Amino acid sequence: MRKFQNPVLPGFYPDPSAVRVGEDYYLVTSSFEFFPGVPIFHSKDLVHWRQIGHVLDRPSQLNLDGILPSRGIWAPTLRYHNGVYYLITTFVDNEKECHNFYVTATDPAGSWSDPVWLEDAPGIDPSLFFDDDGKVYYTGNRVPPGGQLYPKHMDIWQQELDLASGRLVGPKTSVWQGALKVGHAQEGPHLYKIGKWYYLMIAEGGTGHTHAITIARSESPAGPYEGYKGNPILTHRHLGRSYPIVNVGHGELIETQKGDWWMICLASRPYGGYYRNLGRETFLVPVIWEQEWPVVSPGKGVVEQIADAPDLPETKWPEQPARDDFDRAELAPVWNFIRTPHGDFWSLTDNPGSLRLMLKQASITADGNSSFVGRRQQHMSFRAETSMRFAPEQSGDKAGLVLLQNASYQFRLEYGSFDGVTEIRLTERRGGEESVLGAAPYGGDSLLLKAEAHGQRYAFYWRTNESEPWKALAEEADGTILSTDVAGGFTGAYMGMYAACSEAGRTHYADFDWFSYESLDHEEEAADSAPSTLERSSTLC
Repeated sequence: MRKFQNPVLPGFYPDPSAVRVGEDYYLVTSSFEFFPGVPIFHSKDLVHWRQIGHVLDRPSQLNLDGILPSRGIWAPTLRYHNGVYYLITTFVDNEKECHNFYVTATDPAGSWSDPVWLEDAPGIDPSLFFDDDGKVYYTGNRVPPGGQLYPKHMDIWQQELDLASGRLVGPKTSVWQGALKVGHAQEGPHLYKIGKWYYLMIAEGGTGHTHAITIARSESPAGPYEGYKGNPILTHRHLGRSYPIVNVGHGELIETQKGDWWMICLASRPYGGYYRNLGRETFLVPVIWEQEWPVVSPGKGVVEQIADAPDLPETKWPEQPARDDFDRAELAPVWNFIRTPHGDFWSLTDNPGSLRLMLKQASITADGNSSFVGRRQQHMSFRAETSMRFAPEQSGDKAGLVLLQNASYQFRLEYGSFDGVTEIRLTERRGGEESVLGAAPYGGDSLLLKAEAHGQRYAFYWRTNESEPWKALAEEADGTILSTDVAGGFTGAYMGMYAACSEAGRTHYADFDWFSYESLDHEEEAADSAPSTLERSSTLC
């Protein structure tokens, strides 16, 4: 039996939702304050996924100006009906007000329409269900009409959606308030019709360690719903904080073309203690049905790191190179900006074969749109390098490599002019307080920068060319500041290229010739003296 390794999407890819169209599978995840929004992936076997773009890739679709970390786009749901793909999601503003909308496309790779904003649609995590009689149902969560009986007590509600007018119509109906007496934060509802039953699957227990998936069923979409006596159908909260996979929840059921069932869900992999730098990732779990109820990971009841692969033809996509030489007409889909980009602060054509970043006054330590292009951390141990050409002209000019969780927790490996001193400097920002961990005088106009992580031990280096050895600025930096458990929020760690100045309207720039990212997890496992029971699968993405 062929094996696969979880997670199937490593790194910050939470709240997965997926559909099958024929023999093709498409999957989306939350993106919060990052632009473009809602990455979308394609697979043939549920294990190997390739990103085909973003759903929200135009400023007209997504305005993230001033959005705080971990606000923005939450929990999208992807659906397909009569040749049209539907993506419905929540935009959460800085006051935690929720604005729900959907977009459509006939090709999942885009382009997608501008949003259809829904009036009087409270709460988060909307989902769409297309019934056999042509009716379309919106399902979401809200504060119960009668008020909350305990903290984070939420109500799952439903209403018909008129696609012709883009409006919710008819009465709102409370359909379920979850299965768990100790549950809270009832959210993430998905409605399915399987056989004669309508199944309502939700997430409960919050997105932290007590996260869980529960399910109910009814013979009518509006209920009444009968909760499954075997709830929760999936959780890891009883396994303890030392278990390698934690906070499992927010699932999606998928039936293959062969009639087999699987669940895609989120979870995290803590390391170096209960620290989750990678954020919430996407995992795959088998499902069977007994007495018309789902049994998740039958006989085991947990998400496994190594499991039997789906009975589908294995389809691997061409491996993406570790190094991006910026020689394409567009940025690869792995790259993101923090918030909607404004101004022509980046270019792939001004100096072909490099990424040019203009120096902006907007700082990466604030909640604006800084001159930053970054990608997700996807492995516990990794190496990231970049080659940069830059010469600071005045005090405050700086450019380099940044690793961050948000504006208040980050490492900045920068070359710049600091109070009249030109040097390479490593700065740790922890809760808004900054410390210089290392510095070296430098006066040239080109250099290479490197960050390495071995678990939670981070190291930072520089050199002027590839023929000379690396020079260390710090080799024992504490990587836990990049975890949500220290920094807060719902996202995972990012890294990328950055340029800034202290004065608006500058025309100075930094050119990045290339950026490389590669996993060191294999090396870490090989160096581990203890024999491992988890062998790497050939089906790992």
